[in-house]
Amino acid sequence: MSLNGKTVAILLAPRGNEDAEFSRPKAALEEAGAKVVVVGLEAGEGQTFENDLDPVSKYPVDKPVKDVTAEDFDLLIVPGGTVGADKFRMDSKTIALANAFGEAGKPVAAICHAPWLLIEAGLTKGRRLTSFKSLRTDLENAGAIWVDQEVVEDNGVITSRDPDDIPAFNEAIIKALS
Repeated sequence: MSLNGKTVAILLAPRGNEDAEFSRPKAALEEAGAKVVVVGLEAGEGQTFENDLDPVSKYPVDKPVKDVTAEDFDLLIVPGGTVGADKFRMDSKTIALANAFGEAGKPVAAICHAPWLLIEAGLTKGRRLTSFKSLRTDLENAGAIWVDQEVVEDNGVITSRDPDDIPAFNEAIIKALS
């Protein structure tokens, strides 16, 4: 399946994203032919982690979030990691970007703790979503219908629970772009 001509934004916090939830979707999309742009909360680079504690890799930021719009991309990926996801949901520009994807009907994919950003961006009410199990109450309080499945797609929003679900998550985001 070729995604030539498709451009994807993947968010990266300065510190705190789960490496597998960032690097594996990025690699799968690039392998399928998509152009993947790393969008950071700030210019420079981001440090990924394993299990929120162990540093794994540093990745360069292609563009800071202040310099992009939803019109620039076909899909937005929000990787998890407790610290990174918390930074995303506290950043007004990142919230506005996610909301703009939703308003434009463009797909947003979030894994693990990343659905916290979906709550702040107003993308949860009435949607079936999944997440890391500790976010269940947060999502239900925001009007989502939480389900325990490896990947859930509802009206342009794709969610998964954790790194074990990445193969299904990658398959869903590639399908959404094709």
